[in-house]
Amino acid sequence: MFDSLTRRLEGILKNLRGQGKLTPENIKEGLREIRRALLEADVSLPTVKDFLSRVEERATGREVLEGVDPSAMIVQVVYEELTRILGGTNAPLMVSNKPPTVILLVGLQGSGKTTFAAKLARHLKEKKQRTLLASADIHRPAAIEQLQVLAKANDLGFLPTDATQQPADIAKNALAAAIDRGFDYLVFDTAGRVTIDEAMMAEAKAIQKALKPHQVVLVVDGMTGQDAVQTGERFHKELGIDGVVLTKMDGDARGGAALSLRHVTGRPILFLSTGEKIDALEAFHPERLAQRILGMGDVLTLVERAQGKIDLEKALELENRLKKSDLTLDDFLSQLREMKKLGSLGDILGLLPGGHKVDSTMTDAGEKELKRVEAIILSMTPKERAKPALLDGSRKRRVAAGSGTEVQNVNKLLRDFEQVRTLAKRMKGPKKKVPFAPPGMRGMGGFRFGG
Repeated sequence: MFDSLTRRLEGILKNLRGQGKLTPENIKEGLREIRRALLEADVSLPTVKDFLSRVEERATGREVLEGVDPSAMIVQVVYEELTRILGGTNAPLMVSNKPPTVILLVGLQGSGKTTFAAKLARHLKEKKQRTLLASADIHRPAAIEQLQVLAKANDLGFLPTDATQQPADIAKNALAAAIDRGFDYLVFDTAGRVTIDEAMMAEAKAIQKALKPHQVVLVVDGMTGQDAVQTGERFHKELGIDGVVLTKMDGDARGGAALSLRHVTGRPILFLSTGEKIDALEAFHPERLAQRILGMGDVLTLVERAQGKIDLEKALELENRLKKSDLTLDDFLSQLREMKKLGSLGDILGLLPGGHKVDSTMTDAGEKELKRVEAIILSMTPKERAKPALLDGSRKRRVAAGSGTEVQNVNKLLRDFEQVRTLAKRMKGPKKKVPFAPPGMRGMGGFRFGG
């Protein structure tokens, strides 16, 4: 996410770092480069103009110009203005005093509305909120069935609808069902079109009138750049949207929509959809995204992700085993699987300061190494995983054959395992922490890729 923009901005700020002092001249030069970087990232021109004018005004208006680090000063101003233009603070989802809270999803075809509907319901389920999913997308083949499949796979509430009914009637029935069955939320999916047309808008308005939603949420494909901004403007003009969701933000899109939509529509971004998996959804925090764009990472999001997905009991059990130096290869396997819950290596590194600098070939190699380690451990018997010393030459050959690897890979895993166990013994003590990671992944801030 925003990798190319982050690299450009880092280069610009690095050049400023070489200046002796901050002056109007080098500020203007830096801002010209930032302007090019933002426009190349597909940020709308009005947004760029507003952003740069405020940065220039604040930077040149500072009293202390002599003897300061130009890059530090500019970074602070750019960070604050990025945060402002992205919305300033997190905008929570609407909550009605009288359930159900009705969320109406709108957007173009292919924007990811249906998948987001299920993601949102799952997100609310984690917060102990019961959500009913319903759809009036009677135009796209199997659209209603798609939502039903997602709901069933994730144990979410779903209302079957008759595709022969009018969308407004489907909406009325869904609202009545949500009230009768005591749901906390009703998330209602609507039909889209490849482009905005009057028929789609008329249908959306009829549904809006029938539902009287507490929040109209526009779902936008984050990869469409300036088209996303135009879509946002049109929907807001016609329906009066209350918030925006950006999907497909895990790709290599230039990301300008995230910087432009809040500024153009005046409505907050609520969520970022960062992958195809049902749990790949993040609440939008302007200050955190600003940090990511400037290469500072987003450790808070990583911590929240870990708190929501890591099994605390398993973590405490592992800590006790570390204290006793009683590690087994099953512990490695368990830790590996817990780490997978946080996302791919690329996702995790992207949330760490400077993590975007790690080449994708290295993270790809790391992912392959993780799969290799898992395959090797799973090819062992329970006794071998508990007591690796049992693995003699013939057993290693059997494990290598069973995991589709070589004996040298098995030996490497065992060496790494012994190193961690030795380290655990050396670091016994009430306040000492053992940096634990699956074998083959230490080094480079806790991880070693490939090899």
